[in-house]
Amino acid sequence: MHEVVNPFDLSVIGSVPTHDWEAVDAFLARAKELSEDRTAWKKPHERAAILHRAMEIMKDRRDHLAMQVAAEGGKPLIDARVEVDRAINGMELCIHEIGSLKGTEIPMGITPAGDGRLAWTSREPIGPVVAVSAFNHPLNLIVHQVAPAVATGCPVIVKPAGDTPLSCFEFIDILHEAGLPKEWAKAVVTPRDVSSKMVADPRVAFFSFIGSAGVGWSLRSQLAPGTRCALEHGGVAPVIVDKSADLASAVPSLVKGGFYHSGQVCVSVQRVFAHSAIIDELASAMVEEVKKLKVGNAIHEDTECGPLIRPKECDRVAQWVDEAVSAGATLLCGGKKLSDTTYAPTLLLNPPADATVSQNEVFGPVVCLYSYTDVDAAIAQANSLDVSFQAAVYTNDLAGAMHTYRHINASAVMVNDHSAFRTDWMPFAGLKTSGHGVGGIPYTCHEMTIEKMIVIKS
Repeated sequence: MHEVVNPFDLSVIGSVPTHDWEAVDAFLARAKELSEDRTAWKKPHERAAILHRAMEIMKDRRDHLAMQVAAEGGKPLIDARVEVDRAINGMELCIHEIGSLKGTEIPMGITPAGDGRLAWTSREPIGPVVAVSAFNHPLNLIVHQVAPAVATGCPVIVKPAGDTPLSCFEFIDILHEAGLPKEWAKAVVTPRDVSSKMVADPRVAFFSFIGSAGVGWSLRSQLAPGTRCALEHGGVAPVIVDKSADLASAVPSLVKGGFYHSGQVCVSVQRVFAHSAIIDELASAMVEEVKKLKVGNAIHEDTECGPLIRPKECDRVAQWVDEAVSAGATLLCGGKKLSDTTYAPTLLLNPPADATVSQNEVFGPVVCLYSYTDVDAAIAQANSLDVSFQAAVYTNDLAGAMHTYRHINASAVMVNDHSAFRTDWMPFAGLKTSGHGVGGIPYTCHEMTIEKMIVIKS
């Protein structure tokens, strides 16, 4: 059995079974059989009914699921409840997408070669799905990877993060309770070599990955020919704050975007480029708000920043901050471990461009402020990294907003909102080394199907 601990006090809170290659091989074999036996495919109304029943079960267990997210993942309970609500809404989105999985007519007769023909497409499940997930949203990420497979009729095997498997295993159990045969959805915890072998198996039709870039790109390189994939990695999210920005609304937004889940979010605010005319006022206001954040055990109602997922991550963040301060950054607040598992919410002013906190995703409660006088130079610095995901700009100048939108490297730009904003139906995509493919429930449902054409000559 694999034990799971609360990342704040490292107390054991549960366990899940582990799986060797023999078990995974059997799951893959059965998934392949189900995909090839069209008589075994679930009808659309059957898939919708299963997802609807599962959604109702999740509603009934909302408080339990939220507490579980907080206990195993360290996400504050106030935010864990939001995650559960999003997961429930994600189920509804998947039900809706079942009715949207349709093809299109292909025009014929545009050239003489097409005369006398009628053509259209329909959508079919792509086949067995293998998903590997991350720790930071232990229920909602699983819903994003698994529920679209159920909606589209694909058998799915999901490997949650070893730190946070409880929510995943419970979600799979809920699907089974709702009527999905167990062979159609399996949760596994495996050693790394078994995971790699599972992902690389030629029976896998679609691979979904959420996690670090190094692991994601490595696994992609091991995929069998023909396996399609979607990879979601991290970024070092840049934010532009110009001198016209409304700081009264920008400050709480930036603090939430930077310190939500202690910065353990792939599009968390990390690099804030503020005009020199307002940076002192912005920094002072942010320090005031950041110092108010309550750090503690995520299962407590008043906690706003929970622990980092593992003690070694706390040590890593401390090392990065100490390095930046030694290199010339001004420590505005924080900058210290509060315990083996928690780190004080930290603001740094003008760390060097080559400092680790300026170059790499910190995935911790650290936000860096940089002063600029030329917005194009700030955008150039924002664009200088090999990552690109979501970005933001705070401004009351429409021309300035559009200038940043057009010139900053990002798949999405938020105007007067933080970079971590997301709804579960919008496209969510990392560019460059930040990912491959497009997430978001409608887009994932599309990726888990193939478009099949029929051409009739008459």
